[in-house]
Amino acid sequence: MSLRADSAETRGLLDQVEAGNREALDQLLGQHRGDLRDFIEVRLDPRLAARVDPSDVVQEALLTVTKRIDDYLRRRPMPFRLWLRKTAYERLLDLRRHHQKHQRRSVAREEVWPERSSLLLARPLLARGGSPSDQLAARELEERIGRAVAQLAEMDREVLLLRHGEDLPFEEIGCLLDIEPAAARKRFGRALIRLQTVFAEYGVMES
Repeated sequence: MSLRADSAETRGLLDQVEAGNREALDQLLGQHRGDLRDFIEVRLDPRLAARVDPSDVVQEALLTVTKRIDDYLRRRPMPFRLWLRKTAYERLLDLRRHHQKHQRRSVAREEVWPERSSLLLARPLLARGGSPSDQLAARELEERIGRAVAQLAEMDREVLLLRHGEDLPFEEIGCLLDIEPAAARKRFGRALIRLQTVFAEYGVMES
């Protein structure tokens, strides 16, 4: 598997942490905190966001990273930036499962994803196809996109978001989601076709 290496600065800080410099770990986590918050905010669904602050999720993820850093340094199974995101993503999944468990009925298929993630998925597709009607208000467009995205399976939405919204290669997507790169590519293709079809059904773009 070919994964993009961390920056030279990140690798240097990791070496310092491995040598016992815990201040280097604080510096390393501080450098990645903003990126991690953005990563969480995009994926925090509306109902969960009403009860959970993204900063809290970030802090919990960083505490987990601190506890597991020695094991990571022994194995270095993936670039640090991916491992950090993977840890945060797993924490977010735990929160989603806990939230749904305490609901009277599952909202996994009905709940619209956050507008930010919906738009990140939609913009590249809209750029390729036609454009929305001039009379279509921006708010209505966001709602239609949200409904379209909500019809996709969760894993497919995540693959699309990582590929389209963040431009990650399939090798890194597979690493982050614990699937093979070929499986990530296949999911991407199927989900893209499905999403384009849904957009066409809503009149957002031509298929």
